[in-house]
Amino acid sequence: MSDVTARTVQSINDVPAAEWDRCAGEENPFVSHAFLSALEDSGSVNASTGWAPYHVTIANKDGSLRGCVPMYLKSHSQGEYVFDQSWAHAYESAGGSYYPKLQVSVPFSPVTGPRLLAQDSDTRDLLLSACIQFADSLQIASLNITFPTYEEWTQMGEAGLLLRKDQQFIWSNDNYDSFDDFLAALSSRKRKNIRKERRQALENGIEIEWVTGSDLTEHHWDAFYDFYVDTSNRKWGQPYLKRSFFSLIGERMPDRVLLILCKREGQYIAGAINFIGTETLFGRNWGCVEHHPCLHFEACYYQAIDFAIEHKLSSVEAGAQGQHKLARGYMPQFTYSAHWIADAGFRRAVANFLKDEGAYVESDQRILADHGPFKKT
Repeated sequence: MSDVTARTVQSINDVPAAEWDRCAGEENPFVSHAFLSALEDSGSVNASTGWAPYHVTIANKDGSLRGCVPMYLKSHSQGEYVFDQSWAHAYESAGGSYYPKLQVSVPFSPVTGPRLLAQDSDTRDLLLSACIQFADSLQIASLNITFPTYEEWTQMGEAGLLLRKDQQFIWSNDNYDSFDDFLAALSSRKRKNIRKERRQALENGIEIEWVTGSDLTEHHWDAFYDFYVDTSNRKWGQPYLKRSFFSLIGERMPDRVLLILCKREGQYIAGAINFIGTETLFGRNWGCVEHHPCLHFEACYYQAIDFAIEHKLSSVEAGAQGQHKLARGYMPQFTYSAHWIADAGFRRAVANFLKDEGAYVESDQRILADHGPFKKT
């Protein structure tokens, strides 16, 4: 690295937004300076929440930023959606200390996207090498890179990291002109079931609103935060994201945010937040204060498809897990992670585990794909 300088920064605000975004590109909103800084500035991400920023930067001799990595020093494994708790238990049972660990990721966001933020492969190699060197210098047990792109994942494998696969369910836009055009590609039974669900979702006088850009107000965020907290309390025990995070993204990146809100008798009762990429609509969080049949499917899946078709987006990623998405046109696709393990013996054990797990994931995807809702050709 004689021609460049690698360092870590404890706040993304130590990196000028324009320079960070030049490295990150425009395709994926989650690695933008606006999104990551909103996490930090709202207090959703910091040492006290177990996500201490430890971002990596590489600068040229003239000081200009050549590449960067969103990285965090973590004291737990929550909010990652790639599960290594069993690794931690095994390592600590053998007398090791698994935490703290280093995590290259977007906090609380199981979204595939670039992680080694640079415009060329050589710089990505330098960034990966720097991450490993920092992990080694800190005597960290593991460095985990979650939800990278496939191209990055293969590059990480070539560098010797352990490779892991999982899967999510993603809707792909086959140049559909309308939702009915999409339905025409499905089997008769699946098509009828989706039409029935869409009718049921709205039959109690529920109206749907799309809110984005300059139309977003604090009133919308107040309503959505209530929904988010309700779901978080039931699923995780406490919400990861602070209320101010939503105001900040509304200020800093409003054109990349889509709220799908459900209203009944003049009051918002449910909603889903989405982020708009250049090619993909990313569904993230859902919540409600009233429960209505099929409303979750309508707000999170069918409205997202409507939006993607209208705005000519190529896909909808509706978040982690959920085989119920399959019947609604969301097909399984692989997601990826890569892992550097310091201890040689533990590394061998993890490698054996990943070999068995990978075979299961590949087999499961083949089975699921055979049971998709589309007409057989």
